[in-house]
Amino acid sequence: MRHCLTRELSPAELPGAADILLTALGEQSGAHGRMQFAYACRDGRGDLEVRYVLSQGAGRPYALWRVRPQADALPSLAEKLPLLGWYEREIRDLYGVRFDGHPEPHPLVLHEGLAPPRPPLCDGFDRAAVPAAGEAAPPVVPRVIGPGIQRLPFGPVRADVVESAQFLFFYIGEGILHYHPRLFYKHRGMEARFEGIDLRAGGVLAERVSGTDSVAHALAYAQAVEAAMGWRAPPRARYLRVILAELERLYNHLHYLGHLSKTTTLKVGEAQGSWLEEQVKQVNARLTGSRFLRGLIIPGGLRRDLDAGRLDAWLDAFDHDIDDYLRRLEGTRSHLDRLMTTGLLPRQVAFDQGATGPIERASNLDRDLRRDHPYANYEKLRFSVPVETAGDAHARSRVRMEEIREALAMIRQTLGRIKSGPVLRRDVLEDADPDGEGLGWAEAVRGGLLYAVHLDASRGRLLRVKIKDPSFSNWRVFPFTVQDSNMMDYAINEASFGLSVAGADR
Repeated sequence: MRHCLTRELSPAELPGAADILLTALGEQSGAHGRMQFAYACRDGRGDLEVRYVLSQGAGRPYALWRVRPQADALPSLAEKLPLLGWYEREIRDLYGVRFDGHPEPHPLVLHEGLAPPRPPLCDGFDRAAVPAAGEAAPPVVPRVIGPGIQRLPFGPVRADVVESAQFLFFYIGEGILHYHPRLFYKHRGMEARFEGIDLRAGGVLAERVSGTDSVAHALAYAQAVEAAMGWRAPPRARYLRVILAELERLYNHLHYLGHLSKTTTLKVGEAQGSWLEEQVKQVNARLTGSRFLRGLIIPGGLRRDLDAGRLDAWLDAFDHDIDDYLRRLEGTRSHLDRLMTTGLLPRQVAFDQGATGPIERASNLDRDLRRDHPYANYEKLRFSVPVETAGDAHARSRVRMEEIREALAMIRQTLGRIKSGPVLRRDVLEDADPDGEGLGWAEAVRGGLLYAVHLDASRGRLLRVKIKDPSFSNWRVFPFTVQDSNMMDYAINEASFGLSVAGADR
């Protein structure tokens, strides 16, 4: 796979490789190296294999472990590398690979009681054989025993315009003893939908995996295809990709701050955050024709050129309002009192469980793909990566505030560097990957987003696409901040994570 150093392992060698990885990583907060994700695919002979993608440190190529299951089984690495726990369960549900010794050997995507005779992504799957929804079993959760303990299942249909998910609380009074999120009620099988479609259609589909991260998904997908094909987008397209990515970060973070203000009952902060978000979306529409910046990024560059000559003036119209808004939020004691010490996420837990993006950076993990594994033209820009140490809701909001300021500065830097030229080029600048495989990534609004693509290059068709979405990672981390907290702070804590259900339920 292009952009990866590949190593083939036997199932027996897998635990030892994980032990060496743990020893090599150390505890330096700046060390980018760690396991990223795992997925199942079929090799050139049609045999199923499991692939593990890991980063080896800032500026170094990714590594790839290829392992063929024996008798449809592999040893679980979830005890050694906890962030793999959900990926192993996902592979088992969808591909039927058993992970021996898994600490949570329960369904994840399909839910208890809904396992069909054949896994959904294996040959011979029969949709008609899937049990009816009424046959679903309750989730498997630890026994919580004691006087006065109450059990509250909340969802999957919830108030307001929110995505479907069920949260199970065990609590006494206001104290939460145990919390269990149950997602995947609307799992769409997005990865399977990529199979067999052409490269351009793949970009359209990528933009719709998670609507609020349309640019990041299209960008990571396009760069994965470019890696596999040996293409490189022209300089103007790479600069415009930076502008689009930072505009997406800008409106998302403003939405986040408005929603966070809502949970602390700061109504003026909620209204102003929503108003500023709308201003950025109107700029998006004037620049591209799409409030969500869709329909532009494709493998090889952009579908069409953009006239960014007036973008600086458009941003100037509300730049002062954004800065004033951020200062006012940081000066409102009633707001800060609800955020400080809420939802504490220790640094080690963030690392072990796979936190990414503002969540990990708020817990003193200094990692950002734009800087550590530069793409587009980020290597030509000067910017800071905000990092906080407290690991609470306030730290998570402060990281996003500083990222808003950095996004505005990066857009202006880019406008000063961009030059005229083509925006689409598919010249092969290096040899295509012999297996038609490529890895692409982007630092999305919610964290590290990676795409692994497998192509039939001769036909220009996709064979397999794997998406590592940051919300899938951060939803796994989130429960560790809820245990031993209280019901009154739950909504604030969830809002401080900025989670997307669609990103996880892909």
